[in-house]
Order: sequence, then C-alpha cells, then structure tokens
Amino acid sequence: MNRLTEAAAAARRAVGWLLPAGPREWVSAIWAEAYEVPPGVARLAWRAGGAWVLARQVLPPRRLGRAALFAAAAGAAAWVAWPQPGVGHAAVSQFHVIATVLVLAGLPLLARRFFGPATPGRAGRFLRVFSCAAILALLPAFAIVEVFANLTPKQPAYRRIACPLQGFGCGAVPGKSTGGPAWTGEIPIILMTIAYLGVILFLTSRRSRVTRGTLAIGAGTGLLFSVVMYTVAPLGLTNDATDPWLPGSTADPLVALAWVLLFGGPAVAAVLAVWRGRAPGGAALPRNVRIGQGFAAGVLANGIAALFTTALGTGTIALMLRSAWVLRWLNHGHQLTAIATYRYENTAGGAANVYLFMLIWFPVIGLLMSLIGVACTPRGWPAPEELAPVGATSR
Repeated sequence: MNRLTEAAAAARRAVGWLLPAGPREWVSAIWAEAYEVPPGVARLAWRAGGAWVLARQVLPPRRLGRAALFAAAAGAAAWVAWPQPGVGHAAVSQFHVIATVLVLAGLPLLARRFFGPATPGRAGRFLRVFSCAAILALLPAFAIVEVFANLTPKQPAYRRIACPLQGFGCGAVPGKSTGGPAWTGEIPIILMTIAYLGVILFLTSRRSRVTRGTLAIGAGTGLLFSVVMYTVAPLGLTNDATDPWLPGSTADPLVALAWVLLFGGPAVAAVLAVWRGRAPGGAALPRNVRIGQGFAAGVLANGIAALFTTALGTGTIALMLRSAWVLRWLNHGHQLTAIATYRYENTAGGAANVYLFMLIWFPVIGLLMSLIGVACTPRGWPAPEELAPVGATSR
C-alpha cells in the first residue's frame, strides 16, 4: 500500500470518527462495497455518489447550502492566495492555503464532537460565521501583501526605497519576490489561526456555559473597538500610511478612544458579564460561573477587535496594492508621482506586520483587564433577576 492509499485510508477513518454512529456505518459499507466495482473511474464515481447520498442524509438542506457556500468561498480565497510563478517559498505558501482551509472545515466538526453543538442564539452564530469569514478574507489579503512587501523592484530608484524598508540588501533577483515567511514563520501563523478559531468555537458551544448575554456583550464591545481601531489604523501604525482620511490632529480623539477601549473595554465587558450573568431560564448563576462569564467577555472583546481590525486593515492594504482607485480614494483624489506612489505602497505593505502584533497581544491584554474588572466587581452584587421586580413595593 503506497503513501496515497495510506493517506486515503487515514482520511476515511478520520471522517468516520467525526460522524455519528449511523452515518459511520454507512461510510464503512460504502467503502467496503467499492472494492466490488472495477478500479478506476467507476470506483471513484461509486464512492463520490455514496458520499453525496451520505451528505444529503446527514446534512439538512440548510446545512448543505451552508457547506456549499463555504466551499465556494474557500475555493475563491484559495485561488487568489495560491502562489504565482516566480514567488519564493511556494511550498510554504501552498501549505498555508491548504492548512487554513482544512482548519476552517475540520475544526468545527472536532468542536462539535468535544464541546457539543453551538449555543442557541444569534450572537453565537454571528461570531462563528463572521470569524470564519474574517479568516478566509485574510488568506488572500496576507498573500498579496507578503508578495509585494518582499518584492525586489526592477527600477534602481525603487530599489533605493525598498531595500532600507525591507531590512535587507536586496540581494534577490530584481522583479522577483521572496514570498511570505519560511516554515519557521508559517507554523506560528497556522497555530494562531487554530487558537483563535478554537477559542471562538469553544466559547460559542453549549459545554462552555457562556450565556448569550455574555457573547453579546463581548461581541458588541469588540466590534466597537474594531471600528475605532480600523479608523485609526487602516494602513498600519506608521506616520506615512496612517489616517489617510483623518490627517494630523483630526484623529487625536479617536486615538484616545482606541486606548480607552483597549484597556477599559474588556474590563467594562467583564463587569457587565458578571452582573448580567444568568441562566437561560432567568435563574441566577453561581458566582464562580459568573466570574467565568467575565473572563469570556473580556477575552472576546479584544480578540474579536484584533481579528476584525486585522481583516479590515490587511484587506484595505491588499486592495490598495491591486486597485489604483483605492489608492486615489485614500489620498483624497490627489495624483501622486510614480516614486511617491511606490513609497506609499511599500510603507503600507511593511506596516501590515503590526496587525500580527495585535492578534498576539490584544487578547492577552483583554484577559488581564478582565481579571481586574472581575476583581473590582463587588462580591455582594446580585444578578438582575435577584433584584426586586420593577413596581414591587416593600411592606
């Protein structure tokens, strides 16, 4: 049995392990009966037909439509992000595309098996759908920005701009890109993707016991922070490429608000989650469970902000590198010389690395500030359902 056959057998066992008992027997029967069909196209068609029948039985029409929509979106993102000829680290980039799509497709199945189904409510569904969409959007955006940021231009005048910003002597072939990071830099990105998606899947599962109110508080705080942060840093945090529509001191109030939300947002979200913590039936939760709600809200607030800001900012830089009208819009319609345009694009491409810093440290800050918020919550605070109802009078 060659390696391809071994890989196919391992994939079949993994799929069978993820499925419930009934569909698992279907998979075993289809795979066993396939050996009675002549090898080649006929056997492949037999297995494909069996997989389609199984998918129609296991997945209701709504889930089947969602799976088809995800497959189309993942295929489009992978097609744009797939490395072109002349780009270095092609194998690493291909691994990044394939691994990210497999993580997005397989991790929800693993989460359902270990953490149970998703929690009911719109907040949980919103977090799952839009988090997967943000990760898919980052796939082509990161690829476009990395290829441009590591491109050695052909023109000598451009090389004098690119080499100091890229931090190397431009020893690569002019007109060629060294591509994205090597294996040592690619593995942490994949692990970060798994960590973000895994935490969101856990917090939105029933086994986590995170309430819908906590999810709404964390998601709302995170979305507000992401909007403010994106307005402040749509193209990174450098002076040359930041605040194209809010120049100078115009952005100072938003910068101050971003700092307040970075540290105060998760603390306030934690306090609200502890105070509002209640079971689906309206009963009061134990204090230790409400403390867990506070930690979940604080981490969600900064984690969602970092993920959405990264997706919006990196996507804006990628669109600017591909579309001239985006560049003109960012510069209020002003016409730039070729040298000024390249300097602007190169600065923005290099500034995209700050978003990786946000992805790493924003959730850590959220955890620390939620700890402070939970510690500052009075121990005797009742949940809302423990308070006297509105209109009640004391005797």
